[in-house]
Amino acid sequence: MSVLRVPSWATMAILTSCGMLVSLQQTLVIPLLPDLPEILDVSADDASWLVTATLLTGAVATPIVSRMADMYGKRKMLLVSLAVMTVGSLIAALGANFPAMLLGRAMQGFGASLIPVGMSIMRDQLPREKLAGGIALMSATLGIGSALGLPLSGVLYSAFGWTSLFWATALVGTFFLIAIPLTLDESTERFPGRFDIVGALLLTVVLVSLLLPLSKGATWGWTSGQVIGLTALSLICLTIWVPLQLRIREPMVNLRTALRRPVLFTNISSYFVGVGMFLNGLVTTQELQVPTETGYGLALPVAVAGLAMVPGGLMMLVFSPVSARMLNRWGGKTVLLSGGTVMGLTYLWRMFNNDAVWQVMLGNMLVSVGSAIAFAAMPTLVMAASPRSETASANGLNALVRSLGTSSGSAVVALIFASLTVTVNGVVFPSAQAMFTAHSLGMAVCVASVLFALIVPARGHHKKDDEETTVEPAPVLSTEKAQKKVEP
Repeated sequence: MSVLRVPSWATMAILTSCGMLVSLQQTLVIPLLPDLPEILDVSADDASWLVTATLLTGAVATPIVSRMADMYGKRKMLLVSLAVMTVGSLIAALGANFPAMLLGRAMQGFGASLIPVGMSIMRDQLPREKLAGGIALMSATLGIGSALGLPLSGVLYSAFGWTSLFWATALVGTFFLIAIPLTLDESTERFPGRFDIVGALLLTVVLVSLLLPLSKGATWGWTSGQVIGLTALSLICLTIWVPLQLRIREPMVNLRTALRRPVLFTNISSYFVGVGMFLNGLVTTQELQVPTETGYGLALPVAVAGLAMVPGGLMMLVFSPVSARMLNRWGGKTVLLSGGTVMGLTYLWRMFNNDAVWQVMLGNMLVSVGSAIAFAAMPTLVMAASPRSETASANGLNALVRSLGTSSGSAVVALIFASLTVTVNGVVFPSAQAMFTAHSLGMAVCVASVLFALIVPARGHHKKDDEETTVEPAPVLSTEKAQKKVEP
């Protein structure tokens, strides 16, 4: 199939639109959660698995698909992930029952790997002067989609029914499955080798047994046998997985690269930024919707509250080009520090200013601005310190760390909301003290992100190909390339 010659802006538009689709479908069923038990004839706890399934498969697929993209082709794995996500949407829409919905939502989680793989394609195909802008916009899709997904899902659900959410993502996914082969070349940067099956399986067990307690701990009980047993299993498998990755020649995750100072401290800072970004959505939703009798709530209807959160998502879109200019001028470290600082100062302000709708909206928008700036810097720093043979894998690990941040942030906030409560007309809500504590937590994690960003070496401008950092092992050459290399 011949590939159309498209300008750089079109490549950026296609890849970032894919990222937007992924972010949208991750929040797809949240507006449905109150009604899903009745729609599917299941309990509320069973219905919550429709969110957990997507989280788990996304966390597992991201590092594995990213590694396969480096080995077998980035465009190929982009299409595989997109196809699995699209088929999952079709299964959920056609099945119209709980087992089909659960399978479909699990398959939709594969789309999470599109974002790090898309960034890697940008590194290979965009001109150097366009790369920072493309990565900044791709990073911002994580927040943009999450912010816009809630009101959009609510509108589709109200107007066309719950299956329309899955038909819509299936339709858009099909469009991209046709458009991508026509407009994007397969990357010439491919490093074939032996896929680490044992490492992938062990990593899957580690992630599932870690994320399940984080997402279900509030329901199961944090001291329950399930939580303790799964956490212990995760730690045991991790102690086996780490030495294995250090010993084999072609590991699932190159820990020697991951432990390099620029990558390690960027990823740790990314974890705390992930906590801060996700906490913003959880706290803002509560402040806008809960009754005024709680002492802080603004009692907005669900639809109005969703619209009030849209400007936060739009700010991430608006600040993407600004972040790109900051990256080109100051480098990744300064930009990451700036993003974390904006978020931390905003949380400090929100601790004492949440009495009016405009204050809550402004706080949400400023945290989104800081998130957009910080998210743009993370892949820039990671790729600057990683060899081309691990571009997608390094981005995938960074995306996984951010995902762990959002998951653990959700668990901690749920614990705070469950521990500090107030009852209004017989209904239990998080108290004003819970909101203050959550904002304090937001400020603390942002301070932590800034402290770890300070340790990152001062680099981050995109380098020319001949200036790229190289890390062993050397890439495996194809037979044809190897023959050319030894010819006189």
